[in-house]
Amino acid sequence: MSDLFLRACRRQPVERVPIWIMRQAGRYLAEYRKVREKAGFSTLLKTPELAAEVTLQPVIRFGLDAAILFSDILVPVEPMGVSLTFSPGPVLEPAVRSRADVERLRVPEPEETVPFVYESIRILRRELAGRAPLIGFGAAPFTLAAYLVEGKGTRDFEHVKGMLYGDPATAHLLLDKAATTLSRYLRAQVRAGAQAIQIFDSWAGVLSRKAYREFALPYLQRVTEALRAEGVPLIYFALDASHLLEEIRACGTDVVGLDWRLPLSEASSRLEHRFVLQGNLDPCVLLSIPEAISREARMVLAEGARAPGHIFNLGHGILPSTPVAHVEALIDAVRRPLPQEAS
Repeated sequence: MSDLFLRACRRQPVERVPIWIMRQAGRYLAEYRKVREKAGFSTLLKTPELAAEVTLQPVIRFGLDAAILFSDILVPVEPMGVSLTFSPGPVLEPAVRSRADVERLRVPEPEETVPFVYESIRILRRELAGRAPLIGFGAAPFTLAAYLVEGKGTRDFEHVKGMLYGDPATAHLLLDKAATTLSRYLRAQVRAGAQAIQIFDSWAGVLSRKAYREFALPYLQRVTEALRAEGVPLIYFALDASHLLEEIRACGTDVVGLDWRLPLSEASSRLEHRFVLQGNLDPCVLLSIPEAISREARMVLAEGARAPGHIFNLGHGILPSTPVAHVEALIDAVRRPLPQEAS
């Protein structure tokens, strides 16, 4: 089995830095676009054979060191009692704005309510046949709660912040339900065959350090504690959250993913060198030229070498306009041995 990624997560010896790419199954690939011609996004999520097919596409094309399940962080919301559509971004209805709204939310049994997720994982484990480990994923409780309250992506997060500051008891009830739902949802992914779990905290960066400590971190810790019993590596990725690194030390994962806003060496220092780091090339670098891609990738590798361990990735998802040849240039740059420093 190709376990380079898993060994890196666990700080075990590796012969090179592993690489996978967030949103690696996506519109930049012609084979993905071909599948999308016959299936909308929601259909693709809920059809295990198709979800498995697109998950495999980048692994087959590039030989990446990990596959990540093709899914969406908002899959759990429909069983909770909220409709989810994509037009093109996610729209949740009705938005959860009051105590009564929160009380109406269900805490579902995932295998019964979203069985397609787990069937996709089982298919993928068979099809991958050891060529790469499979990463499952989900949202962090705060990010899931923020989507439920706002009803869609937003810049100001006025409704969820209004709840945090104006009705904290209701916010805590919502976060409690989100944490329980996500713990069940992600543990079931591991039991279906996921070999690592990444927790996306897409909106953590909108919180102050004080608000993060009160409303995000305790519920994240509940999820990571529940997953710890499953024995797989855990990754935490919070977007635009460099100001929270001291708080993130307590996240409970093995790996911390970072966006492109901070050098990995500085992040590792602020994290007290407790974590393997994942990242953190700016996705826009892949829109440049191969020489720049190689140069910037090597800089990230040099920074990552100063952390306890490093998994190469982008600092956010790959952009749909990225040329495939530029992805190939990136992988080549990451896998080329670093020059030895003169003695």
